[in-house]
Amino acid sequence: QVLILKGLKQEVSCLCPSPDGLHLAVGYEDGSIRAFSLLSGEANITFNGHKAAVTALQYDHLGGRLVSGSKDTDVIVWDVINESGLYRLRGHKDAVTQVLFLKEKNLLVTSGKDTLVKWWDLDTQHCFKTLVGHRTEVWGMALISEEKRLITGSADSELRVWDITYIQEVKDPDEPESKKSKGSSPGAEENTEEDETLELDEHPEERLVKCSKVGSIMREGRDRVVTLATDRTGKILACHGTDAVLEVFSVLSEEEVQKKLEKKMKKAKKKAKQNSEEEPERSVELSLQDEIQRVANVRASSKIKSFDLILSPKGELKIVLLLQNNIIESYNLNLSAQVPQAVRASRITIGGHRSDVRTLAFSSDNIAILSAAAESVKIWNRLTLQCIRTMDCEYALCSLFVPGDRQVIVGTKTGKLQLYDLASGSLMETLNAHDGAVWSIALSPDQRGFVTGGADKCVKFWEFELVKDESSVQKRLSVKHVRILQLDEDVLCVRYSPNHKLLAVSLLDCTVKIFYIDTLKFFLSLYGHKLPVLCMDISYDGTLIATGSADRNVKIWGLDFGDCHRSLFAHDDSVMYLQFVAKSHLFFTAGKDSKIKQWDADKFEHIQTLEGHHQEVWCLALSPNGDYVVSASHDKSLRLWERTREPLVLEEEREMQREAEYEESVAKEEQPVVAGETQGEIGLAGKKTIETIKAAERIMEAIELYREEMAKLMEHKAICKAAGKEVPFPVNPILRAYGNITPSAYVLEVFKKVKSSELEESLLVLPFSYVPDLLRLFNEYIHLGLEVELLCRALLFLLKIHFGQITGNHMLVTVIENLKKTTISRVSEARDVLGFNMAGLQYLKREIEAKDEVTFFADATDRFEEKKRKRKKKEKMVLAML
Repeated sequence: QVLILKGLKQEVSCLCPSPDGLHLAVGYEDGSIRAFSLLSGEANITFNGHKAAVTALQYDHLGGRLVSGSKDTDVIVWDVINESGLYRLRGHKDAVTQVLFLKEKNLLVTSGKDTLVKWWDLDTQHCFKTLVGHRTEVWGMALISEEKRLITGSADSELRVWDITYIQEVKDPDEPESKKSKGSSPGAEENTEEDETLELDEHPEERLVKCSKVGSIMREGRDRVVTLATDRTGKILACHGTDAVLEVFSVLSEEEVQKKLEKKMKKAKKKAKQNSEEEPERSVELSLQDEIQRVANVRASSKIKSFDLILSPKGELKIVLLLQNNIIESYNLNLSAQVPQAVRASRITIGGHRSDVRTLAFSSDNIAILSAAAESVKIWNRLTLQCIRTMDCEYALCSLFVPGDRQVIVGTKTGKLQLYDLASGSLMETLNAHDGAVWSIALSPDQRGFVTGGADKCVKFWEFELVKDESSVQKRLSVKHVRILQLDEDVLCVRYSPNHKLLAVSLLDCTVKIFYIDTLKFFLSLYGHKLPVLCMDISYDGTLIATGSADRNVKIWGLDFGDCHRSLFAHDDSVMYLQFVAKSHLFFTAGKDSKIKQWDADKFEHIQTLEGHHQEVWCLALSPNGDYVVSASHDKSLRLWERTREPLVLEEEREMQREAEYEESVAKEEQPVVAGETQGEIGLAGKKTIETIKAAERIMEAIELYREEMAKLMEHKAICKAAGKEVPFPVNPILRAYGNITPSAYVLEVFKKVKSSELEESLLVLPFSYVPDLLRLFNEYIHLGLEVELLCRALLFLLKIHFGQITGNHMLVTVIENLKKTTISRVSEARDVLGFNMAGLQYLKREIEAKDEVTFFADATDRFEEKKRKRKKKEKMVLAML
């Protein structure tokens, strides 16, 4: 492991490296995008524009622009250098699946789950062509053959191939005939009717690109395409479905196609001579399968989630696969071999599980953690976070450490109890405990045995015993079945009371029955849940029992009379696990809503929420000392939480919760409408967030301070005039903190601190009453040549959104006239400086290139002379030997 890029709480949904390899754009589940520097590991840029998960990211070939597609159906183009959004493109009716820039032209291609492939002209920012030749969702796209071919992957086993013709090229009379005729296949005519492209002739931009279907390449997989991509050179194309097979194709270059065509022509001519036929040229054509050839199929050890490939200069293809079961595999494929075979080079598995962890347990010394899943039991060291033991098991559902922490017991889905020895990591014994799944296991308070509850409607009591093996002299631990309690419904959960007098049993009929342990007589029935109780726990003093149910509620009951103290709406989905903290009436719950919550059973209050998991939390375990919580989720992660010594103030927690809810509501609000803009194909790139509102508030505060200071200054001048002498002027503490700057300079400082990506949205929520002052200040700044580029951008945006009010205000006419003069002169100056610098840099570049060429040729001459000398020497030696 080389680097970890720390994000926020949201799940990563998309990755894209920049062309220079120095940055990585990361898309998140909440629609935000962050660009990380791979040198420092810091997130330099954050873009907020999407309302739903980012599904596709792509840099242009220079790395200056980034385009993103999302589940909210929008496509947004971002300026990476200026750290701001350029524009939003609307048109798709469902989630966007892929976005591609065309290098040579300023064009963008996007595909979506709405079965459409759209072509966008980025100069005019509108969609000028829509391909409608797909019956189902378009899941992937790739450009090949120097961007003259587009390949689309859909929900069937067909990869559709489209020829892209740039109209300017067709008009070129010097274009070779072979290029025009290239790629037409016998199957092309058959598909023209059903796969026609929808051409919008009223747009003159429609003349940019012509796109026609050539044919199809058949995949071996029958399911949908999950990922379709090429390597950097565009020579290799690969795709995979929802299975474990990656299909690799080779794309022939124009030279290779020409050679193949010539070979075919020669063969055809030979045949024609033998059969004495004429004109073989017309009949010779390369099929699509000849141009895009299947190389090999790479079979991974599990279902593939994503992949990437690199073609090395030696002709070896390196493939990296990310698998569904949490493994990364690397394969090498030798393309020059007669029959290329993929060889697995390496794999990264680390210590994690290959499937969801369904049970967790802490050892009595708080150091070891047991986690068990469908294929293995693992023991982790809490201090080092390393896996110290892995043991194969059946599908585990519940587990516990045997007192002494040297053995563990696991209850399985098939009804078995498996006893493992930790020192050797071996399975000591397997017992057929239940006829159905063993849903729950609980250690007795006297630590001499345990109880299990299963889907066979039985609760069974077990005791530990030492037995002698025939093979060894030493006795080993075993368990024996001592009692059974037969019930009418499946048992979902069992718990002992700490005083060892009562046993609580949760049943499938939504009730919890309490029995006396010694006589197994019925004591109480707790009913009130609408759905089965999936988890429960009894407090350390035996006075309370808390039950968590699939009806999303947690109920707190008294164990003396079985009365319900309080019912709490705990989670937005089923409550999966519940456990009391040692020696307290606080308890934790885990839910299918991916949250872990802490509650107070005396005051019936929600204390805090632990957010970190991205999917359902199946189970959790508290350490015996109550300082640690470990949780397991469907997102394949185990998370360890530590209790800090920092006091928790409930009012502060509530305040933070309210703030989070407000931020969420702001994001869900309708975006402000820009005057004169229709809700068409194009829109503003950003979105209203709590940050943009705060930035607007800071600008408002700065302008108000400026107004106050200017009023004070006028007042001060009047006082000085009346007194006939200079009176010291009191400096505002804020301005003093900034180093005694002027009020107008303070406004500029605040303005400069607004993030570039949030500037437009901040100005959009700024009330018009502040705009006149801002325009006067802009005039002052631009006249002095301060931050010309930033201020011009803000000025043009303000003029655009408040055009009617500004032009209708007579007070602002002179301000606008002055702005016109100063802005044009200052922008011209800035352009001249840039032009001069560009010319200088190009001159330096030419100088360096010329110098390099000279040295390159000098090196070549030296090497040639050296070879000549060696050859002469060799010849002399040969002659001497003769």
